[in-house]
Amino acid sequence: MEETNQSTPRSVVITGAGTGIGQACAELFAAQGARVALVGRRRAPLERVAARTGGLVLEGDAASAADWTRFIARLDEAHGGVDTLIACAGGLGAGTAGATDDHVWSAAMRANLDTAFVSARACLPQLIARRGSIVLVASIASLAAGPAVCGYTTAKHALLGLMKSLARDYGPHGVRVNAVCPGWVRTPMADEEMQPLMQHHGDTLDEAYSRVCADVPLRRAAHADEIAQVCAFLASPAASIVTGATLVADGGSSIVDVPTLAFDRL
Repeated sequence: MEETNQSTPRSVVITGAGTGIGQACAELFAAQGARVALVGRRRAPLERVAARTGGLVLEGDAASAADWTRFIARLDEAHGGVDTLIACAGGLGAGTAGATDDHVWSAAMRANLDTAFVSARACLPQLIARRGSIVLVASIASLAAGPAVCGYTTAKHALLGLMKSLARDYGPHGVRVNAVCPGWVRTPMADEEMQPLMQHHGDTLDEAYSRVCADVPLRRAAHADEIAQVCAFLASPAASIVTGATLVADGGSSIVDVPTLAFDRL
C-alpha cells in the first residue's frame, strides 16, 4: 500500500493461508513487518502458521459472505482494517467436461473463483479507504488448458477476468489489482498431483517433478517462497504503477512453442 503511514505495520489478509503459497506469503509478509491475517477452513494448519508469524487466525470459508462479515469485524478490532488482500485459496475441478457433474463444477467455481470474488468484495471498502491492493493467485491454467481439468481451467481463466474488472473499476479509487500465474510449485497439493506419475513410472517425488518440468526452460518447479516474493512485489510500493497486470511466474513454460519440441529431441 502506497499511501499508508509507513510507521504503521501493513495489514495483510491471506486466503488459503494454511499451506503452500498462502503459507509462504504469510511467512514472508510477517518477516517484512506486516500484521498478517490467515484465512482458511482448517484450523490446525492455520494455527501452525500463526505460531510462526504471529498471525490472526480467521477460520472459515473465504467464499462465504457471512464468514467475511465476521472476518472484517475481527480485522477492524485487531488490525484496524485491511491494506492488502492476497487471494491464494484454490484447487479442485479435475475431470473432462463430460466427466464433470454439477457438484464438481460448482465446487471448482467456489474454490477458485468465488473465494477470490467474495474476499475482494468484502475487503474493498477498507482497501478503498486505505488505497490498498489485491493480488489474485491464478495459474498457468488461467492461460492454457491441461488434460482433464475442465473446472479448474475454466475457473482460473475467469479469475483473470475478475482481476481486470476489479482493476478497471477500483483503480480510480486508488486500489491496485493484479494476478500471478504460477506454473508447477512444490506444495502439498502439487505433491499429490505427482502421485499418478510416481505410480506409473516408479518415480520418486523429485523425479516426478523433473519429468513434468522436462520442457520448462528453467527445468524445475518453483518453490512456494518464490511465488510469495512475486506477490510481495505486486503488493509493494515498488509496483505502485502496476495494476491490471498478469505476472507469469512459471519458469518459462508458457512461452514454449509446443509444435517445435520435437526438434529438441533430435
